[in-house]
Amino acid sequence: MAKKLKEYYDLEYLKDLADKILNVTDKFDRNKFLEITNDKIDDLEFTPRQALVAHALYDSIDLDYVETLDVFYQILGPELTGNSGAFSEGWWLWPIGKYVEDFGAEYFYESTAFSKELTKRFTGEYCMRPLIENYPEESFELLKEWSVDENERVRRLASECVRIRLPWAKKMYRALEYFDDYFIILDNLKNDPDPYIKKSVANNLNDLYKEDEEKFDYIINKWSDNPSKETAWIIKHGSRSKNKNEN
Repeated sequence: MAKKLKEYYDLEYLKDLADKILNVTDKFDRNKFLEITNDKIDDLEFTPRQALVAHALYDSIDLDYVETLDVFYQILGPELTGNSGAFSEGWWLWPIGKYVEDFGAEYFYESTAFSKELTKRFTGEYCMRPLIENYPEESFELLKEWSVDENERVRRLASECVRIRLPWAKKMYRALEYFDDYFIILDNLKNDPDPYIKKSVANNLNDLYKEDEEKFDYIINKWSDNPSKETAWIIKHGSRSKNKNEN
């Protein structure tokens, strides 16, 4: 039987993460961290496990938020190549992202900078969403820059973090409220050859259709005049809910 995703975050994982942090700071109470987590981790499902580890880190590191990010920077490790590997190599960073998601929503510049580096090793859409909610104008301006970044993982993040119906996340309607900016982000990515980016943009369209068909139709109509092969694939994949309803 295949190992469930939650089972990767087990007692051995906790010890390994604790050792990584202890190697770069003496402000971390390893024993306290393990006391908080060891007896509970195996009884929890995936999402509560992430929250348990993130909050245990908060309680066990005697540093403020920005100082804690400096510690996390030191354990991130090398960047991944391409857009694959988030769950095969960078999976162990998920609680770090959860920490930023839960405790970094008031630190726009520090948290967005860290999210950009995190996504190069794992993914960063979840820790970006509270920032988009709190700082929508600043976030969309930044995401427009990221949508043309030279790093494909950063470009994917620009799309993925504004999905209205991102799995494992609360619905987010900033895409509708800042639709002109949202459209620019997707438009910048519509010809991107990276398959992960194409899928992300298509998923954005599929989410958009479920919330606002008029805005969905606006984008489809804009892109349907002599589209590139990448855009044609995105339109087809992003229209799957519409096609299902019509059939």
